Amino acid sequence: MSDGTSSSAWVGRIGGVCLLVLAIAYGIGGSQIEYAFASDPLGPRVMPVLLAVLLAGLCLIYLVRPGTSERFPRGRLLARILAVPMLLVTSVLLLEPAGFAISIFVMTVGVGWIFGAPLRLALIGGVGQALLWWLVFAYLLDVYLPAGRLFG
Repeated sequence: MSDGTSSSAWVGRIGGVCLLVLAIAYGIGGSQIEYAFASDPLGPRVMPVLLAVLLAGLCLIYLVRPGTSERFPRGRLLARILAVPMLLVTSVLLLEPAGFAISIFVMTVGVGWIFGAPLRLALIGGVGQALLWWLVFAYLLDVYLPAGRLFG
């Protein structure tokens, strides 16, 4: 792993393995969708399972021939890259107790701040995004959004 080529292949293979795990999880989740057979002969399982199989196949190709990529990130860049999925998980965990608006607010403020926005602008953007998506889903699309246990 001393030269750029083997390090690049190593980074590509890490990405391939991560996506392969995601494809397997997505396929398992999609295969467990329950539905009434009379509604549609193929049912809602077909598309997620098909996408999972396609992604898994592409991952296997990428594991064999990873191509070239950037060096593995380190330091602050690695911390920023890892912070985004952790922020996403935090936002999902906040959805039930705090509600949709707070969850989206936390995620957009966090992502803005991680990518260098001043905190004041990230807060303004978070409020704007929370309001925008609440209006779009709740009023335009008439989708139920959880208000959260904290707010009733």
